[in-house]
Amino acid sequence: MIHTVLADDELLARQKLRQLLRDEPEINIVGEGTTASETIELVRATRPQLLFLDIQMPGMDGFDIATELCSSKTVKMPHIIFTTAHDQYALRAFEIHAVDYLLKPFTRERLSSAVERVRKEILLASQQPANAEGQNGRHYTTRIVFKSRGRIVFLPVSDIRWISAEENYVRICTQGETHLLRETMARLEEKLDPEMFLRVHRSSIVNLQHVKEVRTETDGEYAVVLVNGEKLAMSRGYRSRINGWLTHS
Repeated sequence: MIHTVLADDELLARQKLRQLLRDEPEINIVGEGTTASETIELVRATRPQLLFLDIQMPGMDGFDIATELCSSKTVKMPHIIFTTAHDQYALRAFEIHAVDYLLKPFTRERLSSAVERVRKEILLASQQPANAEGQNGRHYTTRIVFKSRGRIVFLPVSDIRWISAEENYVRICTQGETHLLRETMARLEEKLDPEMFLRVHRSSIVNLQHVKEVRTETDGEYAVVLVNGEKLAMSRGYRSRINGWLTHS
């Protein structure tokens, strides 16, 4: 069971959320908070795995609540799903590693998707150290959050196959679609775990989980071939990087 706390100052919002969660058999609601202080005390007392948290709460906002909970040395931080009527806080929610960001009014299907993401994170946390800590002790992002085609996307980095630079943007390619973000390759590379992602060209980063082979082309240039047959050019200067990975994989 996933012990869950609901935090929202609006009674009708909590009632609706509780009703929608009845279709999620693994969710066990252990309490409801109506203010910031009440929510913090409730989390400390019940130690839930999941917290549905409204951003606009009496006393503190949702981010202040999350910060206060994170500072505790005795209570494990719950997975947080923000619920709000405002989309401008999505990137900030991503920065504090929220699992999802639900815009009111959200559908049963959208809620179910968020809960499924929590299930996967709980399972992942039970199998390996949390927050994707690398060998050097750094913590790398597990999701990239951005607006695309009128929606807010929480994209797990494991879904990314490759990333390419396009002037002042980067193109992120997954199995089914691509997304164009106003970001730099250097900043994005810093956020990604080098055990999973490798820069093979000044303009390309590849997910090593999708690499099939490294090939020398007829013109003497190198190429990284993905499992699905896609090819990415590889600069000579980056060849030593992937050779090192091939040696240790």
